[in-house]
Amino acid sequence: MSHSKPSPRIPRLLETSRIYLRPFEITDVDAYFPGLFDAEMRRLTGTQNSFTRAQVERYVESAAQDDTRLMLLIALQENDQIIGDVVLMDMHAKNRSAHIRVAIDQAEHQGKGYGSEALLLMLDYGFGICNLHRIELEVYAFNERAIRTYEKLGFQREGVKRDVLFYNHQYHDAIQMSMLEDEFRQRDMRDQPGNVKFSIN
Repeated sequence: MSHSKPSPRIPRLLETSRIYLRPFEITDVDAYFPGLFDAEMRRLTGTQNSFTRAQVERYVESAAQDDTRLMLLIALQENDQIIGDVVLMDMHAKNRSAHIRVAIDQAEHQGKGYGSEALLLMLDYGFGICNLHRIELEVYAFNERAIRTYEKLGFQREGVKRDVLFYNHQYHDAIQMSMLEDEFRQRDMRDQPGNVKFSIN
């Protein structure tokens, strides 16, 4: 993604020493849009459709009105560059459950622990502020690096959805994983990338 300076009125909802999470603005669409066409990102996320800028703009607007979804941009502290997004979605108040996903958009920012830091921030927010009990995710079986990251963070494998994705002339399995609130709270946060410090501004 390209550089996008946040408006002074946009709060930094969560942050570490290296990154911060903030809400989308419509003005962020131009920075967010090109990442949807990155070939490797499309493969890892199983994205099969293409999108217009207008469709992305409508998606961002609708997400802002959806009280079951919290979609935040991941930006670097050093220069405010947007490098991805992290989302809590399908939040269910009675079951106290939600689904989480994260994406770091460019190869130059991948493998540096930014995704792990963003996930830890959102997990802390989900369990500590949103009062969730269970947060789950799905990851395609070929995305071994992501699977290792999720397991390192404490996600537990629950099952396999067989042949759920057809991509590049092949069917692929999806691994289902989850974390419960007690499992998250029992972790030693000091061992995580970047010595994550949670703050809510």
